[in-house]
Amino acid sequence: QVQLVESGGGLVQSGGSLRLSCAASGSIFSGTALGWYRQAAGAQRELVARITEGGTTNYTDSVKGRFTISRDNAKNTVYLRMDNLKPEDTAVYYCNAQQWILGTELNYWGQGAQVTVSS
Repeated sequence: QVQLVESGGGLVQSGGSLRLSCAASGSIFSGTALGWYRQAAGAQRELVARITEGGTTNYTDSVKGRFTISRDNAKNTVYLRMDNLKPEDTAVYYCNAQQWILGTELNYWGQGAQVTVSS
């Protein structure tokens, strides 16, 4: 089991910045990927950014050049730096840990952090 605790959400004006943090604890196996998803009201949850243990990253197109994901493996913590925020970035942001055990994919989720961007 993996437990994820997020922090850092809030209200910011358009063009502003926020940083989300997510501390992971429990069974953090080698190869665990960490990421951030978001879910806006009335929409499906979508991948925002993901980072492997080795540091390979991928981003959804709408945040490329504005958001930066990073991780500290020693602290089992993943961060999401969000710059030049737009009202369409408003959503609940969820931390995700993804593991593969005997060929089975396991996903763990944080409780969610509200990010609201005002115009």
